Amino acid sequence: MRKAHVRPAFFAASSVALLALLAAAPAPDPPAPSDTKTRVDEVFKEYDRSDSPGCSLGVYRGGRIEYARGYGMANLELGVANSPQTVMDIGSTGKQFTAFSIQLLAGEGKLGLDDDVRKWIPEIPDYGKTVTIRNLLHHTGGLRDYIVLFDLQGVVAEDLSTREDTLHVLARQKAPNFAPGAEHLYSNTGYFLLGEIVRRASGKSLRDFAQERIFTPLGMRHTQYNDLHTRLIPGRATGYSKAETGGFGIDMSDWEQVGDGGVLTSVEDLQRWDENFYTGAVGGRAVIDAMLVPGVLSSGKKLQYASALFVSEYRGLQSVAHGGAWAGYRAQLLRFPKEHLSVACICNLGESNPSRLAQKVAEVYLGEKMTKEPGPAESASAKPARPAIDPARAKALEGAYLDRASDRFFRLAVENGELAGKWGSRRIVLAPVAANRYRVEGLGDGVRAEATVGAQPAPGGRPRLAVKIDDDGDVEDLSFEPVQLWTPAPADLAALAGRYASSELDTTWRLEAKDGKLYLRYRGAPEDALVPSVADRMSVGGAVLHFTRDASGQPDGFTVDAGRVRGIAFRKTPAS
Repeated sequence: MRKAHVRPAFFAASSVALLALLAAAPAPDPPAPSDTKTRVDEVFKEYDRSDSPGCSLGVYRGGRIEYARGYGMANLELGVANSPQTVMDIGSTGKQFTAFSIQLLAGEGKLGLDDDVRKWIPEIPDYGKTVTIRNLLHHTGGLRDYIVLFDLQGVVAEDLSTREDTLHVLARQKAPNFAPGAEHLYSNTGYFLLGEIVRRASGKSLRDFAQERIFTPLGMRHTQYNDLHTRLIPGRATGYSKAETGGFGIDMSDWEQVGDGGVLTSVEDLQRWDENFYTGAVGGRAVIDAMLVPGVLSSGKKLQYASALFVSEYRGLQSVAHGGAWAGYRAQLLRFPKEHLSVACICNLGESNPSRLAQKVAEVYLGEKMTKEPGPAESASAKPARPAIDPARAKALEGAYLDRASDRFFRLAVENGELAGKWGSRRIVLAPVAANRYRVEGLGDGVRAEATVGAQPAPGGRPRLAVKIDDDGDVEDLSFEPVQLWTPAPADLAALAGRYASSELDTTWRLEAKDGKLYLRYRGAPEDALVPSVADRMSVGGAVLHFTRDASGQPDGFTVDAGRVRGIAFRKTPAS
């Protein structure tokens, strides 16, 4: 999906400080030692083959391309290799061009960042509180993510999907995820709507507006928004993913939405865009300034997310970045303003991790200036040695836990000398670091988490757990209460089986009870069985179903939470 869940590992910094750094940047460092390129190539050695997709790399320093190279193949069928000129879809990394277009129009007085989104797109339902353009820029609007909505409908990347389809499904939604400004939750809907606002405020499609106002003035000859799935794009690499049977399969999309993604470019072109943040040749200093202003929640909490840019730090150095993922493409553009050095990495393999690759390249060039302690991504991947657990303490923590505010759930048990469990589809381990304090391992690259046993036990004597998660600088505090596991009997599962319809999705799901388990059936549904947790709560594939019952206690529907979409209602339909 188009997302920043290839999110860079940074900590928030003020845009004012960053602009001062940009203005006062020192002269470029001298050329790197001759072995630097060898060290960089070593980072990409697994892709530097003629039988694998790979990546294109660009290192920019002092206003020029320091090093650029392709690794692996752009097209396996035709035997075409990746190069610095190879064009790829950069997924959510392209959101910054949409944000820049909005900031250009705001600077010209053609729209206001505090405009009600419904002023420009009245098709969006009125939920009783104003969602502003500024909310959309910072992912604080609360609108449900259209990509997840499509997924729940059974739409796949290979299907033709248009902007009209997106507006249609958004118009059907009866509630947001949360009140505008209350939370920060990444939403592709917001940036799709920003692209639509550019269309309506300028009278031109986002493709044409960006071409005239950004790409052509900067000389980005191989960059464009692609809003037509049949368009021929010279130099484009094919997107791939690993095949279950070995080798690779084509992983491309026929979706035509832009704004949240849809930008195709090369690492050579991205250098021109990156340098504009120093020169302001297009947009001027005022627009660059506006791009770097982080969002603020209604509570006053300052975010690290600005206008499609994570304004933060990596290993002690200020940085600005954004990753992207769509179909078989992955991307990262990572900038260190004070050092006037950036790394762009775009790949045509879905299993690649250009964010970590870009960090490793940056370490080659800037390692001596970085702090010695590892960043979050390194901490997660290094797997430090685990101290021995205290059997009695670990045994006391066995059981199921639920954070009711976020609906997060996990189970713990002592397994082979480890306190381990399941967090969604992930296996986690709680490794002790001090009395009643544990490091939570296994939540993914770039994620640090720590669990602390509460001083006051819950009713029944079992302990509470406070969990602090740092997901590449996005910090979340969760409070887990011990809960009783629900083990539905075969008769319970049979009662839950049946057909359920959602007017918000205009689709129907079927639940099938089979061999003592309950399965979800619709196009694209997970193959695994639903897993029960607490009473009337079951989950599968990242989606959580909360069943509701009528006055007689019979199941009559459920709501679905699926990450960037919350509270989608389904009602049970009469048996046909």
